[in-house]
Amino acid sequence: MRPLVPGIVAVTCALGITHARADHLDDQLGPREIAVGEAMRAGAIGAIAIGLNPSGLPLNRELVFEGGYGYRTSDSASLVSVSACDSTNAAPGCFFYSYAGSHPDLGGMELSRSTHVGGMALSRMLVPRVLLGGTVKYFRTSSDVPGEEDAKGFTFDLGATVRLTERINLGVSGQNLWSTEESAQFPRAIGGGVLARPIPMFTLSFDSRWKTEGDGGARFGGGAEYFIRLRDMGIPLRAGALHDNGLDATYVTGGIGIATMRFTIDVGARHEIRGGDETVILASMRLFGPRLAAPSLGALGE
Repeated sequence: MRPLVPGIVAVTCALGITHARADHLDDQLGPREIAVGEAMRAGAIGAIAIGLNPSGLPLNRELVFEGGYGYRTSDSASLVSVSACDSTNAAPGCFFYSYAGSHPDLGGMELSRSTHVGGMALSRMLVPRVLLGGTVKYFRTSSDVPGEEDAKGFTFDLGATVRLTERINLGVSGQNLWSTEESAQFPRAIGGGVLARPIPMFTLSFDSRWKTEGDGGARFGGGAEYFIRLRDMGIPLRAGALHDNGLDATYVTGGIGIATMRFTIDVGARHEIRGGDETVILASMRLFGPRLAAPSLGALGE
């Protein structure tokens, strides 16, 4: 039996690495936030608010339906999401569902892990310039990876956005702050960021996120978006970078889109250049209903 010991230790180490890279903090992100280094907590509109900061929903006024699909190479994961967000009313909100299914290959043995999440996000202006929001999620996870247990329950997020000026926002959020059942795939985390728009077509953003349990670690990212306006459409170009000191991993990110008044298609990618060779590619399509002018600071105070 002694020759088996090194093998067991090696598999255990591999499981630890795979487990550390699998949680819904990352699985629920879409192509736009991925493309700018996950730095959108201070400008989390539409479906971005679901995974980063629910308070950002009132930053625009639109009814939008979004569906997305992604693939992650490190564990052959499929990432699926659908949402409906309405920020044209007095209490902006989103309904959403997401699925993450992966098949990590450990020593030639293919295992499986799946996560289903559905819920609702709501936001409201507390005082002029300050927006608050919350998200309730129901999750169900199943896994045959040794050391991981099936789980189901509810978990809750909170967030706040402060509009310092028409061009600068601050955002902060806490994810999985309270849960009815503990799950390693839903660790508690806090994050914050800043977004600046020096000119209407150009946006800069920077975020950071800290896990307060599990494998811990901090994640820092930033990026930029430049929106090219054509006659009947627009092309957003996005680029960024990301570092996770818990994984000792560094990534480059980027993306592109095609935007019209009726629909938008976005593609984003993240590639690991230090610490591994993980690649994530995401794409989504948004269909718009009624769209109103984005609220100014004066309008938020009315």
